[in-house]
Amino acid sequence: MPSPSPSTSTPAPTPRVFLLRHGETVWTLSGRFTGTTDLPLTAHGAAQVRSTARLLVGPRKLLAPARLAAVWVSPRARAQRTAELFFGGEGRVPFDTTPLLAEWDYGAYEGLLAGEIRARWHAAAGAGGRAVEREREWDIWRDGCEGGESPAAITARLDELIARIRALHGPALRAGQAADVVLVAHGHILRAFAKRWLGYALEVPLAMMLEPGGVGVLSYQHGRMEEPAFLLGLGFPVEEEEGEEGERGKDHGEVS
Repeated sequence: MPSPSPSTSTPAPTPRVFLLRHGETVWTLSGRFTGTTDLPLTAHGAAQVRSTARLLVGPRKLLAPARLAAVWVSPRARAQRTAELFFGGEGRVPFDTTPLLAEWDYGAYEGLLAGEIRARWHAAAGAGGRAVEREREWDIWRDGCEGGESPAAITARLDELIARIRALHGPALRAGQAADVVLVAHGHILRAFAKRWLGYALEVPLAMMLEPGGVGVLSYQHGRMEEPAFLLGLGFPVEEEEGEEGERGKDHGEVS
């Protein structure tokens, strides 16, 4: 990914991280847990991604390619295809593939529905005489997945990625340069990323939703690396008319 240009028609915003979930697959429709299973996008899933891109990607749009410092993508085919569609085709915006963004390895829970996983959890707890587990519901953020990844394993790989991103953002903030990052991945791993970005343990309750083909945004409060935050409300770029004068609004990261 080439270095973003510091010279744009508007001030560089505080660096952001865009979380892009892949488009619909047959298992997102049915609610089955899809980790290592490499499913393609449905036709509707591909259309979801193209529609999101038309609204958000382009010069003077919310996600301007010239402002990008990095795009990282899960190795799964559904995420790779989403990245290609989102940025207008292979090669239009280069991206790097990283296993750090692979979806949670669900192990024995792969392909199951949430209700089936809970039933399996209670049955295993009963057979093992684990009364405490038998009396509470399975929670992926606390319990992980049988034969798959634990919350600790997920935390370790996401923290590695966050360190890489902040190594890009720190110099950009000091230099006043644009340095947005896009992560193209999956529902659980991106929500886990959001928790870790904020410094929360994965088991901390934080209800979040991220629809197929949807985009979430993280950034920093007050333009400070020490204050990572959700960007709950986005100010869209304004087309300035020729000859328009007056002070531009402050950057979203500079206002409390």
